[in-house]
Amino acid sequence: MSPTLAVNGKESGTARILGSGASGVAELLVFHPVDTIAKRLMSNKAKASLSTLSPIIFREYSTAPLGRKLFSLFPGLGYAAGYKVSQRIYKFGGQPWINEVLSRNYRTSYTNMFGERKGKMMMQATAGSLTGIGEVVLLPLDALKIKRQVNPNAFRGRGVVRIFMEEGTTLYRGWGWTVARNAPGSFALFGASAATKDYVLGVSDYSRATWTQNFIASVAGAIASITVAAPLDTIKTRIQNANFEQKTRGVTIVRDLLREEGAMALFKGLTPKILIVGPKLVFSYTIAQSLIPWFANYV
Repeated sequence: MSPTLAVNGKESGTARILGSGASGVAELLVFHPVDTIAKRLMSNKAKASLSTLSPIIFREYSTAPLGRKLFSLFPGLGYAAGYKVSQRIYKFGGQPWINEVLSRNYRTSYTNMFGERKGKMMMQATAGSLTGIGEVVLLPLDALKIKRQVNPNAFRGRGVVRIFMEEGTTLYRGWGWTVARNAPGSFALFGASAATKDYVLGVSDYSRATWTQNFIASVAGAIASITVAAPLDTIKTRIQNANFEQKTRGVTIVRDLLREEGAMALFKGLTPKILIVGPKLVFSYTIAQSLIPWFANYV
């Protein structure tokens, strides 16, 4: 039998869209500059030191007044808004729906394989992984956001419509690496979050978790996700920040990176991502998990 796609969840689709969309907007307003810093650090191929951090982060505005420096960390805000809000709606709103599909059709299989308790957590993690794989459809918006953050010259005065018309499938460059990053990363995010709620916090009904419980679970999920996905994220970022006409294969990037910078370069930006970007994911995931059940009381 084919899986049944019609599911009756505790939260409506509208509640999931509103809750996850609101989390995306809040995250964007607070953390876009942090994301820019992380992307520029990951894209930097030279050895970083205290004396070179300012030129790496602020580029041509490294000697500008403080206000101009800070404003320079908001490139591509329009692309970021389109990507981030769409991503959060898809990821945080779509994962519960996929989990319901798995639960309705494959609960017995998961229970037989992992047991009742672990089976529920494995379904959460699997639903997260499947959601992460499907996230590749949003790759063009992500690519444009990253280019605006680290390589604005790639636009050369072209608008977004013209770029889409001229570049076409080029905007999906690095899609394989994106899937390879998202599958384990999203598995770790939702799986570690579910395990924390169940084993550490004693929450069996995840939708009834308090704000504090959602926050603690989000911290565990974010750290696990960022660490697991870090090497592939570095490769994906370097593929996407190149000029449109430059067709560099991921395998070539990995080879050059290992030869010129060493294996630890795969984890470039991991510390600032965990310390700074990590809270971004914790922030948005906590808000989504808290707002979706709240909106479900009204829509």
